[in-house]
Amino acid sequence: MAQKRYLFTPGPTPVPPQVLAALSEPVLHHRAPDFRIVYERVLGRLQEVHRTNADVLLYTCSGTGAFESAIVNLCSPGDRVLAVSAGQFGERWATMAQGFGCEVEELHYEWGETPAPADLTRRLAELEPVSLVFLVHSETSTGVVCDLQALAAAAKDAGALVVVDAVSSLGAVPLETDEWGLDVVVAGSQKALMTPPGLATVAVSDTAWELASRSTLPRYYLDWERTQAAQAKLDSAFTPAVSLVVALDVALGLLLEEGLDAACARHARLGR
Repeated sequence: MAQKRYLFTPGPTPVPPQVLAALSEPVLHHRAPDFRIVYERVLGRLQEVHRTNADVLLYTCSGTGAFESAIVNLCSPGDRVLAVSAGQFGERWATMAQGFGCEVEELHYEWGETPAPADLTRRLAELEPVSLVFLVHSETSTGVVCDLQALAAAAKDAGALVVVDAVSSLGAVPLETDEWGLDVVVAGSQKALMTPPGLATVAVSDTAWELASRSTLPRYYLDWERTQAAQAKLDSAFTPAVSLVVALDVALGLLLEEGLDAACARHARLGR
């Protein structure tokens, strides 16, 4: 008899049986009407989970691919940006932005420390102007969850757009994209969304779209405008991971059936 394996990692995480069953179904064609029905439902459910009325773009890539999409769609060479770093993924924002020619400043903490809104306010006052602030809601490398609402407010008060890594927080920790004024929220399928790795999501505010229209960094596969235009027609710009989209549909249904508040309470209870 095959042994049942358990994953005790931040991600990939265990996948519910219903989601695994969806992965065993015949593959749909991504231009077929039956897939479009699933695709439309997934896009709507992603808005519910992100707590936003804005477009949520869906990519076949890892969370890091979603990171890169934020940088190449929002930045131009020489832009001054600030990365708040208290672990591996805050550092990733910084190194990636540097790789694309941004002038990167950091608000650096030791791994395991929690970023403080007052520190961010002081750092932004020193650096003004800053176009973007990169935040990590739940730092996967340390398990620290920051006060995202307060940090975002500090960034907005300084006139910066807020870009958030929510890869390990979306669906596990309360997150209010619209209410908290978050301009871009990126996430992946393989953590609290209970789906295997391979899909990433990007919620984009109207303000972020305005900045993206002025960005001069090159992009193609990760071009938000191209993706948005396709999704508006219930289509994908390129061949997506069809079976993962079907699986994500089932997983999002389970999450919304449980309720986001209940799911977050469950994660908090089990994390004690």
